[in-house]
Amino acid sequence: MTIHQLSVFLENTAGTLVQVLQQLKKANVQLVAITIADTAEYGILRIVCAEPLRACEELKKAGIAVAISDVFALKLDNEPGCAADVIELFSKEGISITYVYTFVYENKGILVFRTDSPELARETIIKNNLPYIDEDSLAGWK
Repeated sequence: MTIHQLSVFLENTAGTLVQVLQQLKKANVQLVAITIADTAEYGILRIVCAEPLRACEELKKAGIAVAISDVFALKLDNEPGCAADVIELFSKEGISITYVYTFVYENKGILVFRTDSPELARETIIKNNLPYIDEDSLAGWK
């Protein structure tokens, strides 16, 4: 029910992002979504890709600081308010969202999020019959 996400720690200097992206390009890793959260000194590049475990190994071999975390990815109708409605379901269950980002794939909104309450989030997804993306389905995204 969860997917693996890469978190890459980058210095806020020119060329560090391109180094990561070029390594993934050389490894022929298909990126699905990326986002960067930054501070004054560094950024955290979060990546959803088709082969996260292999991508992580390739980045580590290149000396790039990377970690894997589990996140949820839900498929939503690509209409205004759908994300708000889903987040409200989690809020009503007392689940706080650590971070969230979205993208569109095949005319569906994809909501990626992390929480400190993964078991409760899993129960909420099942109870509300929310469509989710799993690791196997990501492998086929090209």
